[in-house]
Amino acid sequence: MTTSPFDNYRPPEEGRKRRRDSGVRGAVTGAARDLTKGGRGWLSRDGGGRREAPAVPDAEFSSYYGQPIVKVVPWDHKISAYLFVGGIAGTSGIIQAGAAATGNAVLQRNSRLVAMTTVALSGLALVADLGRPERFLNMLRTVKLTSPMSVGTWILSGYATFAGVTTASEVLRLLPARGPVTALTRVTDALGTPSTIGQAAFGAPLAAYTAVLLADTAHPVWHESRRELPFVFVGSAALASGGVQMALTPASLAAPVRRLALAGVATELVAMHRLEEHLADLGIDEPVTSGQGAGKLRLAKGLVIAGGVGTLLSGRSRLVAIASGAALAAASALTRMGLVEAGMESASDPKYTVRVQRDRLAERRRQGVVHDSAVTVR
Repeated sequence: MTTSPFDNYRPPEEGRKRRRDSGVRGAVTGAARDLTKGGRGWLSRDGGGRREAPAVPDAEFSSYYGQPIVKVVPWDHKISAYLFVGGIAGTSGIIQAGAAATGNAVLQRNSRLVAMTTVALSGLALVADLGRPERFLNMLRTVKLTSPMSVGTWILSGYATFAGVTTASEVLRLLPARGPVTALTRVTDALGTPSTIGQAAFGAPLAAYTAVLLADTAHPVWHESRRELPFVFVGSAALASGGVQMALTPASLAAPVRRLALAGVATELVAMHRLEEHLADLGIDEPVTSGQGAGKLRLAKGLVIAGGVGTLLSGRSRLVAIASGAALAAASALTRMGLVEAGMESASDPKYTVRVQRDRLAERRRQGVVHDSAVTVR
């Protein structure tokens, strides 16, 4: 409760003789006068009774009757699957470009087929979550650069277009070269280099934009980890796509994806550690350390470490490569699921929202901003 200078002002009382009260009324009046002179009056927390003061203690907010302050997104496993396969698709687009540049035909074919399959699954998961296919098409009617969903829709569509051309060229090479196959092969060959470059260019944004999509919400865990979340998602996508290609490609041809997987392992472990430390500093790390998604995140970390060690030892063993690749892919899926659940849990419990807002307000006051109580992003 705040008071103005006018509230603190009380005009002086004129000196005049007062009629001495008698009886019970006089005793009560005298007791009240004694309290206001030397102690704390029941009408004032500050005592004295001669200046304005709150008559009730300051309210301590806990929640709106236990209800969430932030509306929790109505997501389920379909969004977790969308994040997972979309990450694999984006990084596979980069792998296929590198394989095409180095003449690794087997890795090029495998990565292009995986890219097309996963981007198709990503689109299906998104449409299933939206409920009706036309909702996805309606998002293509405009381009809104300030909306991660709008930008992501165009990234997904552009990537799928280029991936369709590169995948078609790989499929046509598997068919007998006669009739319409020959004519279509000429078309795909002419579009091959631009499509390869375009798919790689859209691949990195496809792997990273979903992290921006989550961080742009008001869910405390997602929003407060907005600086670390993109690195977690990119590292997770790199180790997952590298793991898939390790399982599909002979070990003698999979050296590039083994290096990519190891880079993804290092990136995700460091980024997740920094994310947890940052949330701990804010006092809202419980959803990622002991909440509903914490078990999945711990299991994912164990699989990342095991898959990374296996990747180092998989140069000569196809069986070790397959096992390591499966572990890395599973770790990526669990990471996405755990972070989705942790973010939703942080929004459903009001204490995480209130704690961050109070800390932000206290920081503003320490900086000298005391004329209002606006809560702004630091």
